[in-house]
Amino acid sequence: MRDDVDELVEAWARERADLDLAPIAVFSRISRLARHLDLARRAAFTEHGIELWEFDVLAALRRAGAPYELSPGRLLRETLVTSGTMTNRVDRLAARGFVERYPDPADRRGVIVRLTTEGKTAVDGAFTALVEAEKGFLSPLPPAERDQLADLLSALLQPFSR
Repeated sequence: MRDDVDELVEAWARERADLDLAPIAVFSRISRLARHLDLARRAAFTEHGIELWEFDVLAALRRAGAPYELSPGRLLRETLVTSGTMTNRVDRLAARGFVERYPDPADRRGVIVRLTTEGKTAVDGAFTALVEAEKGFLSPLPPAERDQLADLLSALLQPFSR
């Protein structure tokens, strides 16, 4: 089965026979899949009325488990944004009714951010749509190959893991 990347690699092989082009064959495909995945994610989130950044924050709260709450510091670590950015995001999500803030009982100066019922509905709907779209991406592969691909990609990501 041939694809556009095969043609790209063949063209480079003609021009640069001195190079091992195996990385191009792998990462050009990953890059192209990433673009398609990004489009699918945006569509899933738009369908449920949320933006990518909103999904990141809402998903972090949802993954925390009931009662779906985290400190702003924990949200920072989960979403990898700055403190100022997180404050802005929480403000905007609160204005939409997706989260609420309340005082941290363990720290008089702190607050806790909690997912509301509306926020849970939005993130659950978007996540379901995302999972269905991603299933479509993997549908050409049998389950054993999906597992193998996940393991191989995990090995490639290990040097970048926190």
